[in-house]
Amino acid sequence: MNEPIRLLIVDDHPVVRQGLRAYLGLEADFDIVGEAGDGEEALAAVAEARPDVVLLDLKMPGTDGQAVLERIGAGGPRVLVLTSATEDTRVPAAIEAGAAGFVYKDIDPDALAAAIRTVHAGQTLLSPTAVRGLMNGGAAPPAPDLTPRESQVLGLIAKGQTNRQIARALGVSEKTVKTHVTNLLRRIDAADRTQAALWAVHHGIG
Repeated sequence: MNEPIRLLIVDDHPVVRQGLRAYLGLEADFDIVGEAGDGEEALAAVAEARPDVVLLDLKMPGTDGQAVLERIGAGGPRVLVLTSATEDTRVPAAIEAGAAGFVYKDIDPDALAAAIRTVHAGQTLLSPTAVRGLMNGGAAPPAPDLTPRESQVLGLIAKGQTNRQIARALGVSEKTVKTHVTNLLRRIDAADRTQAALWAVHHGIG
């Protein structure tokens, strides 16, 4: 049996934290290892509890969620933003800072649980509203010419598929997919699959 997903809940409203704990605590594959009510508490809890996934609100007093994202950095846990903040600029800023997913507090509870599992699995997840915010929040850089196969691979990356899933979908070997992914990351100047997925969204691929 796999180890449960270790969750840290970060929100400045105690009622929200209690509600999330009550629901998510019922999921057999989740282990809620801590809560935090502000950014500094969140950073301390990340260091102490070592969660796999941080469920993070952006709008908090003092050190807000954006600052938490920036300070956690690439070597930290996966972060799923769960917020009521609707400004378009919030989405690209959060993703640029390293968020693995971005959803809003009106999300269905079952969809939230699925989102947590998705980001824990190393995939990127954006709600449709967040995708619109990403599209509206900044201009896309010029796109290099991609081959049809590269566009196919990039589109599947944007859908959160693994190399194995892409290989199965395209009828090629996993090694071939890895080569395409490596070439794609270099061509679009993306550091990882998350950035590649966001690049694809910017350019209407996927």
